[in-house]
Parts: sequence; structure tokens; C-alpha cells
Amino acid sequence: MPSLFASYLRVYEPLTAFDRERQSYWRRYVSEGRAVAPVEGPVRQRTAVIEALGAGWTRLPDLPEEAYVLETDDSLLVCPWNLRIRVAEAALSARDGVPSVLADAFVPPVLAGQARAVVDDWRSGARVLEHGVPRVHEQIATWGVPLRWFVLFDAAERDLVTEPGRRALRYRTEISKARRRSSRALSVLRKSVGEAPITDAVEEAARWLEEFHPRSVVELDYGGLVDLLSDETLVADDSPELVASGLAGLSRGEAEEASAAYDTLVARWRAVQLLERCN
Repeated sequence: MPSLFASYLRVYEPLTAFDRERQSYWRRYVSEGRAVAPVEGPVRQRTAVIEALGAGWTRLPDLPEEAYVLETDDSLLVCPWNLRIRVAEAALSARDGVPSVLADAFVPPVLAGQARAVVDDWRSGARVLEHGVPRVHEQIATWGVPLRWFVLFDAAERDLVTEPGRRALRYRTEISKARRRSSRALSVLRKSVGEAPITDAVEEAARWLEEFHPRSVVELDYGGLVDLLSDETLVADDSPELVASGLAGLSRGEAEEASAAYDTLVARWRAVQLLERCN
């Protein structure tokens, strides 16, 4: 199975976060053994979208209702894919700031119109009254991990597997802990650097977390990036610790310590991003 060189930030919500119809659907989905493993999901998502769109990209089709699932001793948590709305939002984003000739070539006006209707319907009107405020449960970043994501996790929450065929690196934490960490980080950043891109990025992540049930679980998955990194590199990876160290330095007014941690992180993930351009 080919890897997609991307990382993923996911929120798994308990069934009580969904309306009765969705709760029944997800219970049936799990009992029938249809849940998709995270290692298989990205390729499945991509294949489903490409096949559904077709060669002409002239329509926004219905897409399968799939999800990742976490089962614990006392609860079932679900991370829906929300593929249709994500495709619609991606289609609209692809047209932003692009000359109309290029925009129409990549995303035809017919598809863009359908995408706009889907997004507007999903975020307002009868659908919200019936199903509640919509939530996108998964964020994706290609060729790296956004530094703001590391704010949400502690090094002790890492789960690393280096066995051939099963290599993976993930962090999982309770959403309450992720919210507290993002709140502390925001406080430090606002006092030390003020309005800056990094402050805005952490604030955006914090706002996103507020959309979900308080008993949710947040997961950072290195996904296909593990195929770009050796076992030794994965074992030694301390990105969340570097972020914590940088924030601690800022809170104490020790700019050099904070700068050193930041520079190390940027250099590490810049090296991964540059692999995109390798022939």
C-alpha cells in the first residue's frame, strides 16, 4: 500500500456527542466490523474521492460515511471522515487567490457552485437544527507536522511502533489536557510575542478543540511520514518536548533558550519538507 506523506490531527468523540440517528449508525458500523484502521484510511480516502469525482470533476458526489474508531473498556469513540464537506471546502480553498482562468481549470465553476452550496447547507439552516453544529474531526498536513500541533501533547503520551509493516508514531491525550496546554501556550505567546503568526496558529487550534465533546480524545498521527524517517530518528524525536521547552523559556523571559528550541524544530521539519522536492 503506497504511503501518503502526511500527518494527521484527529478528534475522537464519544457516541453521546452525536444525535440519535448518528449514534445508531456508528454502533451498527462498528458491530459490522467496518471501521477503518488509521494506517489504511488515508489511501482509502484518496481513492474514494478520486473515483467519486471522476475525470471531468463536474459534480460533487456523495461519499462513503466512514470513520476511525477507538474502543476502550467503557466507551466507544468515533472520528468521522466527513469526506464530502472536506472535498467541498478543499475545492473552494483551491480557488482562493488564484486567477479565474487557472481556478476554472483546476476546479470547474459547476463543481465550485455545488461545493459552495454544500458548505453553506452544512454550516447553517435546517441541517444545523437537526444535527447540531457541524464539526470536522480530522486535519491533515503534508510533508511535515505543524508546530502548533505539538503544543497539545506531552512526550509521555507517545506510542511508537517500529516493527516492520507496523511502523507508527502517535500521540493521544484527553481533550481536556489538550485544551489546557493550548490555553497556557496562548497566554505565554500573547505576553511574549503578541500578535504573531504562531500566536494566531495556536489560537486557531484552541478554537477548533472547543467544538468537541469534553470527553473526546485528541490524536496526532505521523502517518506516512514514518516512511521518511529511520527507526533511530523516530525513537529520538522529541518535538513536543522542544515546544514545551521553548514556551517555558518564553515564560521566563529567556529568549535564547526559546529561540534555540524553535530553531531546532524548524530545521528538523524543514528537512522533511524538502524531501518533497527530491527526485
